[in-house]
Amino acid sequence: MALYKHVASLEALKHLVAEEIFHRWQLPSPPGPGGKELQQYLFHFTDEVSIFVKNHPGLAPYLIRRSAATAPMLAKIDAHHNAVAATYGLSKTQTRWLLATITFHCIAVTDAVYSVAGQPGISDTDSQIDEAEMAAELTEGMRALIVGALALLKT
Repeated sequence: MALYKHVASLEALKHLVAEEIFHRWQLPSPPGPGGKELQQYLFHFTDEVSIFVKNHPGLAPYLIRRSAATAPMLAKIDAHHNAVAATYGLSKTQTRWLLATITFHCIAVTDAVYSVAGQPGISDTDSQIDEAEMAAELTEGMRALIVGALALLKT
């Protein structure tokens, strides 16, 4: 049984796999009343996005490019935007900009940080040291982006 009898192409198969992986991921929901402040939620959100991207090498292009995202993926993202907007009293436009900006950079940087993990020619020790240093930089960079994005949102 040939795979291409069920899927149009290798690229179509990659889209289906990306959609299924994304579908199974539980986006971090905003807390209920009296929960985390928006800044704290965004710190948690980017930590979870980073873990998701690290655990699924090769998925980043399907997450970062709107044209690569499928309708169900976009619907899930939209539902998340609605929940964040409602929880924190933001407009849909503000929420879309805030989450898209932060998520785009988190995915791109996380993918860059972890894309060389396990590559030939890099010792395990060097790789672990590099990864720890870059992970710390990623965390600090995302925190700076979040603080700055929230400041822009207030203007």
